Amino acid sequence: MNIETKQTDILILGSGGAGLFAALHAYKSNPELKITVAVKGLLGKCGCTRMVQGGYNVALNPGDSVERHFMDTIHGGYWIPNQELAWKLVKTAPGRVLELENEIGCFFDRVEDGSLHGKAFAGQTFDRTIHKGDLTGIEIINRLSEQVWARPIDRLEDHRAIEIIKSQDGDRLAGILMVNLRTGKPLFVQAKAVMLGTGGGPTMYRYHTPSGEKSCDGLAMALRAGLNLRDMEMVQFHPTGLLAGEGTRLTGTVLEEGLRGAGGHLLNGKGERFMHSYDERGERATRDVVSRSIYREMRKGNTTKSGGVHISMGHLGPENVRKKFKGMVSRCQDVGADLAGGLVEVVPTAHYMMGGVEVNVNSETTLPGLYCAGEDAGGVHGGNRLGGNGVANSTVFGGIAGDVMADWVEREGRFAEPDQASMARALDFIETPFRNQPGDLNDLRYRLLDKMWDDAGIIRNAEGLDRAYQDVMAIREELLQLGIPEQAKAYNQTWHDWLNLHSQISVSLAIIKSAQLRKNSRGAHFRDDYPDKGDLETSTYIRSSQQGNEIAVTEVPVEFTRVRPGQTLIMEEQEAKMGVA
Repeated sequence: MNIETKQTDILILGSGGAGLFAALHAYKSNPELKITVAVKGLLGKCGCTRMVQGGYNVALNPGDSVERHFMDTIHGGYWIPNQELAWKLVKTAPGRVLELENEIGCFFDRVEDGSLHGKAFAGQTFDRTIHKGDLTGIEIINRLSEQVWARPIDRLEDHRAIEIIKSQDGDRLAGILMVNLRTGKPLFVQAKAVMLGTGGGPTMYRYHTPSGEKSCDGLAMALRAGLNLRDMEMVQFHPTGLLAGEGTRLTGTVLEEGLRGAGGHLLNGKGERFMHSYDERGERATRDVVSRSIYREMRKGNTTKSGGVHISMGHLGPENVRKKFKGMVSRCQDVGADLAGGLVEVVPTAHYMMGGVEVNVNSETTLPGLYCAGEDAGGVHGGNRLGGNGVANSTVFGGIAGDVMADWVEREGRFAEPDQASMARALDFIETPFRNQPGDLNDLRYRLLDKMWDDAGIIRNAEGLDRAYQDVMAIREELLQLGIPEQAKAYNQTWHDWLNLHSQISVSLAIIKSAQLRKNSRGAHFRDDYPDKGDLETSTYIRSSQQGNEIAVTEVPVEFTRVRPGQTLIMEEQEAKMGVA
């Protein structure tokens, strides 16, 4: 094959919090290495970290502790998280925040005594979510981008990863096959080490929050490469996605959890507060509980004119709301809604995937040379992610991956000859839509969105999941027979829409198969035919992998390496149980 080839010591896919932290840490560990960041769009201008409104969970203030943060994470994850990953997250986060402020240049909000302000987020026993107003993600990504631009780190912007290419013997990574969006031409990037940081992004649901370029490419490539995924049934729906109608992409974007934490009310179509009918915590219940409660109101028909519910903040004082939540007030104004003093329509929106590639505490996968961090990696959150733990996860494990990759490349890294046969198959596959008769790609996309929302979404059961699997398999077969009208490849968005949909379908099948196997209700996964959470002591997680054209799933026992159900690491709670004064 005669395609362009580029070599780099370390290739990082994605420029969110995980990718940029990995690049900076790899460079700091060894400035002699050639480091390249590849991104579908423009560095610093795309990805999900930039969209973070809420904040960053970290145990820094008096009265809090890493043990308390850990227990909140384990309880929030319904005893499914990998406890070593969760411990690494909470233990490393304080140092990472100090790094963000003192080395990267971020400014977070502080109180009068100079300490970082921590706001209330649901499911936590301490107000530990630090933030920059409600524009935390923009602050972090802008500062990280500036640091990357200031260093001799290569960038491949407008480049889409297509396939993970192994070595000829299949024992290690050789590199990544990509497409240059600007020219439409393929590029093979031969690398000693690669980090997947493309972000998950459950954009296969009718209402979803992630940015438009997110299509689960990293997870789809990992499946094709034979890697194991875990917890794929655990798709988090944020309770309050903006509901602004069909004509705007703002529909589905998040109105952050801090609104409910500050005392916001949810009202159904009759103007009634309803959350206390479902959970004693009311609006401050965890995201899964609030999402299901809203969904049940929608099923009952207790909805607003657009089919959702209202969030009301005016009772907290319009000027106070405008000051604290400037970004969201402005976002609602863009669609003619008054968050500060009126009612805003909201709907649960697919927000985050707890599932991802199985990794260890060093962000290593089972394929030598391949690393994974951020939303592409599974195991940290288990059944549910606490608000504020997402950006912490990305920056903590992105930095770890950068350090470990630099060390590994120096010790063991080498360029491996790629498996030419797998490269040829991948190149042939991406030509598929140019060979077929053009059809209605948008119709297939909307069918997937509706199918996943209706049958594999917030509330599930065996009948719906069986129907979803068969229908999504049928959509996949139709896609493989469907072509596109535009033959020019440079900036051919329809071609990339076709590839996006293929990735979304692959990951949708993993979600459905995992949900079929889990016959209990934990965290973000709720089955009304198996509503009990099951025995915590015998908790399992679901492992999924691709076997031919099918997804294979198995149950794997959770290892309680630090604490078992009924136990705690919080000292005062231990003493109280033992009767110590």
